[in-house]
Amino acid sequence: MNKPLNTILKPISYPPKILIAWKEAISGNKKIREWLTNNGYQELGLFCFALNNDKKAKNWLFENGYAHLLALINGSEGDELALQWLLKGDFVILYHMAKAADSYDESMNWLLKKDKLYAAISLQMEIVKDRIDDKNNDPHKINP
Repeated sequence: MNKPLNTILKPISYPPKILIAWKEAISGNKKIREWLTNNGYQELGLFCFALNNDKKAKNWLFENGYAHLLALINGSEGDELALQWLLKGDFVILYHMAKAADSYDESMNWLLKKDKLYAAISLQMEIVKDRIDDKNNDPHKINP
């Protein structure tokens, strides 16, 4: 989020079945991730790679009108600028998803009241992030 935002943000409104598929793709279901990518939801498929720190996927999200999805990832990693940007852009659900994925109970409770599907997606994001952190912090791994 260091670059100025010169792109038009694309809408991110999805039917429940697509949100469920996104959650499954985040969890590592490659078939569903590929289906999303090849059936009009490329941003959600690439989100999964970006969540796992793939720089090309992060750049694609930013350059193709999905900076708000990138801010969701960055916010879930504690990036305060990304979180404030989400709030300023009126992406309140994404803000709370990011905070919930970063283990903030207040935001998880907010999501549970607002929409349990977004809460489930945030929980899946948190699981992925925790797995990455565990792998990177494991003293038994060489060059994690």
